[in-house]
Amino acid sequence: MSPEDFERKFSAALPSGLERTRGSFGDQAWISVIQKMDEVFSDLLRHEVALEEKNTALEEAQQFTRSVLGSMSDVVIATALDGTIEEVNEALTALVGRVADALRGTAVFELFADSASQDTVRRMVAQKDAVHDCELTLLTAAGPVEVSLNFTPRTTAAGRIVGSVMTGRPVGELRRAYRELHETHEQLKRTQQQLLQAEKMASLGRLVAGVAHELNNPISFVLGNVHALKRYSERLGEYIGAVHAGAGEDARNALRERLRIDKILADLGSLIDGTVEGAERTRDIVDNLKRFSAQDRDGDDLFDLGEVVERAVQWVRTASPARFRVDVDIQRGLMVIGSGAQMQQVMMNLVQNARDATEMLAAPSLSVRVDRDADGSVRACFSDNGIGIDPEVLPHIFEPFFTTKPVGQGTGLGLSISYGIVERHGGRLAVANNALGGAEFTVTLPLALEKALPPEPSK
Repeated sequence: MSPEDFERKFSAALPSGLERTRGSFGDQAWISVIQKMDEVFSDLLRHEVALEEKNTALEEAQQFTRSVLGSMSDVVIATALDGTIEEVNEALTALVGRVADALRGTAVFELFADSASQDTVRRMVAQKDAVHDCELTLLTAAGPVEVSLNFTPRTTAAGRIVGSVMTGRPVGELRRAYRELHETHEQLKRTQQQLLQAEKMASLGRLVAGVAHELNNPISFVLGNVHALKRYSERLGEYIGAVHAGAGEDARNALRERLRIDKILADLGSLIDGTVEGAERTRDIVDNLKRFSAQDRDGDDLFDLGEVVERAVQWVRTASPARFRVDVDIQRGLMVIGSGAQMQQVMMNLVQNARDATEMLAAPSLSVRVDRDADGSVRACFSDNGIGIDPEVLPHIFEPFFTTKPVGQGTGLGLSISYGIVERHGGRLAVANNALGGAEFTVTLPLALEKALPPEPSK
C-alpha cells in the first residue's frame, strides 16, 4: 500500500473535526506518521510470513518424528521427571494392548509386572546416569514379558534434565537374533573348513606323483635289503646246521669260505641300519601325509617355519620337471605358534603357483628365503623368474574364486585360503612384482621364540 493510499484511507476514517485540524500539523508531519505506520505494517507482514514458515517446519518435524517413532520395532517411552508418560510409539502400544492417549499422563511404573521391575524403573528415573541392557518384566496384553531396556536422561539444549527416554525390545527377540547369528557364524566356519579341506585335497592330488616317488625310494631300498637278508639267512642257516651236525673243523672252514659267512657278518649291520632308515623315512612321509590331509582345526602348536617351508619345497619339487630349479636359503630355529599343517598348505600353494607361473620358461626357477625380519617377525619370501602379475590383476589376486589359470587347472581358492590362514596366525601375506621380472610373495608371521640349532653337517 502506498503512502498516498494509506493517507487517503486514514483521512476518510478520521472524524470530521480531526480532519479539519490536519492542516495545522503540516503535510510533512502527516507524511512522516504515515511512513512510520507503513513500516510497522511491513514488519507485521514479514513476521507473519516467518511465523508461517516456522509453523510449517514445526509440523514437518513433528510428522518426521511421528513417522520415525512409528517405524521403530523397539519400544520407546518418553517420561517426565516424575515418571509420567509423555509419549510412546506404536511398538509399545501394540505390545501392551493400549492406545497412546490412554498411556499419556499415567505413571510409567504401572507398565511393569512385578515390584522389583517397578523399583528398578523408579531408581532409573530418579538418577541422572544412563543404563543399558537392563532386563525387566513388562506387563503386556499377552501377559508378563521379559524386555531388555536402555534408559537415557532427556535434556534441553541448555543441558537441563527434563525427563527420560526408555528404549528396548523383548528379550526373546534378542535371543532369537543372537541364536540365528551364532548359527550363521557356525555355518560359515563349517563352510570355510570345507573349502580349506577341498583346496588341501586339490593340492595333494597335484602332488601324488611326487609323493609316490618319495615313497618308492625308501620302499625299494627296504625291499632290496630284505631280499639280501633273506639270502644271508639261508646261508647262515646252512652253516649253523653244519655246526650243529658236528662237522669237522676243515669242513666247517671250507663251508664258511664257500658261503662267505665272514662277508655276511660284516654286511649285516649296514643292511639292518639301511632297512631301519628306509622304514623310518617311509613312516615320516606317511605321517606327513596324514597330518596334511587330515581335517585340521586351528592349532596352537609350536613349529619351526623353516622346517615347514623345506618340506613344502621338497614335496612340490619332487613332482615338478627336473628343469624347475629351487634355490633355498632357510634359517632354522625360527619358531611360530599355530597349525603347522595349515602353514605347510600355504607354503606348498606358493611354491606350486611359482612352478605353474614359470612352466613355459626354458629355465624356470624359484628363490625361497626364510629369515628373521628387522622387527623381530619371521619372513618367508618366494621369488620366481616368471613374467610377473598384470597390474590390473594384482589388486584381485587374493579374492575368492579369482584365478588366471585356464579352466580346470585352478579353483581360485588357493591364494584366498592361504591369505585367511596367514591372517588367522596373526601374520600377513603380500605380493608384488620384482623390478627384474617375476612375482614375489612374502609371508610374515610373529616370532614365538628363536631356538638355537646345531649347524647342519657338511654334505
